[in-house]
Amino acid sequence: MTGHVPRVGLGIDIGGSGIKGAPVDLDTGGFVVDRVKIATPRPATPEAVAKVVAEIAASFPQHVAADRPLGATFPAVVRHGVALSAANVDASWIGVNVEHLLSEVTGRRVRVVNDADAAAVAEHRYGAARDTEGVVLLTTLGTGIGTALLVDGRLVPNTEFGHLEIDGQDAETRAASSAKDRDGLTYAEWATERLQRYYSVVEDLLSPDLIVVGGGVSRKADRFLPLLHLRAPIVAARLRNTAGIVGAAVLAAERFGDGG
Repeated sequence: MTGHVPRVGLGIDIGGSGIKGAPVDLDTGGFVVDRVKIATPRPATPEAVAKVVAEIAASFPQHVAADRPLGATFPAVVRHGVALSAANVDASWIGVNVEHLLSEVTGRRVRVVNDADAAAVAEHRYGAARDTEGVVLLTTLGTGIGTALLVDGRLVPNTEFGHLEIDGQDAETRAASSAKDRDGLTYAEWATERLQRYYSVVEDLLSPDLIVVGGGVSRKADRFLPLLHLRAPIVAARLRNTAGIVGAAVLAAERFGDGG
């Protein structure tokens, strides 16, 4: 749009293999410039990860003002800024106030959220669930099953519906995409034998208006989503690997007064 001056947020996505960040146009959900990605340090201790986050946050001086807040995702349950679990990062994170730590090293106000929660917010604002009213469930199918829940656009944080016990087993051990690969299932077998059971149970519990499916396997959604029979529409996520960065930037802007 000619003459468009973007409101810019800063998002960083902390993952088990990589840490990536970019300035985000809060009006469109697009990146203002290409993202920066740095491998997650080994071991992924608080001090080591914080150093990488500070480096990425300082990478965009021409595009993000120094007073702009930082939104960051973290692969854990995060309550009031504190990590209560640790997935694919060092166990020493548990109990750490991640917001305080990242604020100290970046000099910015910081909001930290679970990675699936950030992705859901991005999909609702700009992607497959854009402006959907009612209950939206996002699931990411990967090594496990990540979940996020929105009610009329408001996040219900830290849901763990991937760990529901279904038929006596932790759901993600049978229905995650890693289970498909581990057990040598075709997409049709995985959909009809595993995903149908999982999503039917979740739908009975939550009665969502829309289900959004993310994770790397969502690129092949046409091979399994049409085989599922549910009351709610179920669609592939659109933002893919940008969703964490975008959602984190949006949530930080909203907390600190520039959410649009």
